Amino acid sequence: MRASVRPVQLSSAQARRVALAAQGFADRPHERPTMRTLQRTVARTGVLQVDSVNVLQRAHYLPLYSRMGPYEVDLLHRAAQSRPRRLVEYWAHMQAIMPVELWPVMQHRMARLREQRGKWWRTTSDELAAAVLAQVRDRGPVTARDLDDGAPRAREHWGWNWSEARQVLDYLYSAGDVAIAGRNAQFEVMYDLPERVLPAAVLAMPTPSRDDAARELVRRAARSHGVATVGCLADYYRMGRTAARTAVEELVEAGELVPATIEGWDRPAYVHVDAARPRRIAARTLLSPFDPVVWERERTERLFGFHYRIEIYVPAAQRRYGYYVLPFLLGDRLVARVDLKADRAVGVLIVRSAHRESHAPAETAEELAAELARMAGWLGLSDIVVEDRGDLAPALAQEVRR
Repeated sequence: MRASVRPVQLSSAQARRVALAAQGFADRPHERPTMRTLQRTVARTGVLQVDSVNVLQRAHYLPLYSRMGPYEVDLLHRAAQSRPRRLVEYWAHMQAIMPVELWPVMQHRMARLREQRGKWWRTTSDELAAAVLAQVRDRGPVTARDLDDGAPRAREHWGWNWSEARQVLDYLYSAGDVAIAGRNAQFEVMYDLPERVLPAAVLAMPTPSRDDAARELVRRAARSHGVATVGCLADYYRMGRTAARTAVEELVEAGELVPATIEGWDRPAYVHVDAARPRRIAARTLLSPFDPVVWERERTERLFGFHYRIEIYVPAAQRRYGYYVLPFLLGDRLVARVDLKADRAVGVLIVRSAHRESHAPAETAEELAAELARMAGWLGLSDIVVEDRGDLAPALAQEVRR
């Protein structure tokens, strides 16, 4: 450790504010979000996780809304699908949208996935991969459906029918031989050659060494987290713990990370040297189940005292809070959670349940009603209906009626 770097001590409230500021919740909002706003926001989050569930709004749109407020989703479409392309999809944190400059950093991950040839790709021969790649070269951008000419299908344990073309394209994508050019109206992935998707300047960048790539991912994770344990930093870009720990030690030695002790945390933590330490966070917004603030559930409990689990795959009768439950961020605390559904056919935002946390302030129902109205407007819904489930539902329904 450099002699000039001294460990810092943070209270739990200070750690929360550092984490939220790193994620962009201390940024001054723009009256009308622009491409510049979007780029600033993605610089904070680092990545936007992609998920197909559309009961409210698809996952990658919601973190931008939570930080920017109502915005035109075409901003994201332009950034990820039009020239000059600023964002691209890859396995950055699960399936995720990331800045294009991370493509060279991910080359080692691509090489590992090519070499591992996991269970999903074991039947993908080199000859078949080459044939599909040739089709992409001739016809791209294409979906798996475009290339599916009745190839043999297999029925997996979930009951999904995947074509052989889809399997091969997934392998080529993971190995970096094709890239995602965008998604169509049915949310199907459109594949094309990397040189027709990514800027030439990005493809011309040298591939960093494995150690340099690990340091860069941990560096970015530390900027996005503000304060974190080694486990948090490894999880952000789904790295191995050993590689992350080594990178953390090197970044501490370089003075980019500062060791920290956090009130109530039983593990060593690290603060990015440039992390802001605001005295106040004035947030009021709903967070996606796939928002980086709540990705790592143990971290969420340490920072916010908020026990959170996604119950999408839990049988309905066994769910505690609901199907698609969003935490409500007020100030620097998670004070409530709501199970939401957008009924687009009738233009209604349905609150299936609403629950308050034990530390929720008196104004929670009023503030949440205002936030629901803002979200409904962004989604193009004209009404809000609060169903009578959860201890916050009666007060919330009354505020919504006002």
